[in-house]
Amino acid sequence: MPLDELDRALVHALHLDGRAPLALIADVLGTSQQTVARRYRRLREEHGLRVIARPAPRRIGQVEWFVRLRATPDAALKVAHALAARDDTSWVQLTSGGTEIVCVTRAAGAQAPDALLLRQLPRTPRVVAVSAHCLLRTFVGGPVGWPGRATTLTEEQVRRLTPEPAATAGGLVDVSGDAALLAALARDGRATYAELAAGTGQPEPAVRRRVQQLRRDGVLYLDVDLDAAALGFAAQALLWLSVRQPRLAAVAEALAGQREVALVAATTGPTNLLASVLCPDVDALYTYLAETIAAIDGVGHVETAPVIRTLKRAA
Repeated sequence: MPLDELDRALVHALHLDGRAPLALIADVLGTSQQTVARRYRRLREEHGLRVIARPAPRRIGQVEWFVRLRATPDAALKVAHALAARDDTSWVQLTSGGTEIVCVTRAAGAQAPDALLLRQLPRTPRVVAVSAHCLLRTFVGGPVGWPGRATTLTEEQVRRLTPEPAATAGGLVDVSGDAALLAALARDGRATYAELAAGTGQPEPAVRRRVQQLRRDGVLYLDVDLDAAALGFAAQALLWLSVRQPRLAAVAEALAGQREVALVAATTGPTNLLASVLCPDVDALYTYLAETIAAIDGVGHVETAPVIRTLKRAA
């Protein structure tokens, strides 16, 4: 069942503040709290909606890597499922006819990704190629939410739901004592403080203060995990772009403002920019590549990998 205007407004509201009380969301949307709660439950059950909270990797000394693996057709799905089952992966997808697996993983800044991930892959000769690309700078994705799900509310509604801006800079923050709290928030970013207290064994006031402090300091961010097809985006592709170095930031910023683009990151490797693009259908994807991408000054070679199946999103 496609999302109607109220569903989209609720998703937009959660995009602005994933922990906003349902009573506030209902008031801003001009409906009842019971209606919002019912819609939220249906979105979770039918479309996989999740609000998750994660620490910003650089603030806790981590680096994100984009890993590409090529496998024989009979092994690709098995390897993808093994990656999806890991706690340290997200966005596990099959691309390029189902023989390439891609995922995002995090590692401590001093560690290469093979220490965390590659040595623990299923030991099979059917994995024929592996490459890892460090995400040097993310322009959209993670703490910077995808604008394609935030197009419904008015400016006044956005103002009422937008929390105070978090800090955008700061040194490393020690979260070694927050493992249980962060794990609980990764499962459900909307868990109540009472639920978080029960899950961590800490007093509720202490949990409340810690969550609020981590959010205020820009360490903890909230993300909305939702099947893009529910928003009308049925065609997804990963783009590996070679951009002339003087134009890298300008091209990345141009892509970051486009509704179709859910991720833009400068990376290491043979190409220097990665984008995840979502379009209504393959015709729209062609138009996006042929007209929008082609018109951006500085873009050279583009490798397009259609996403065949997503086994794991952010959560």
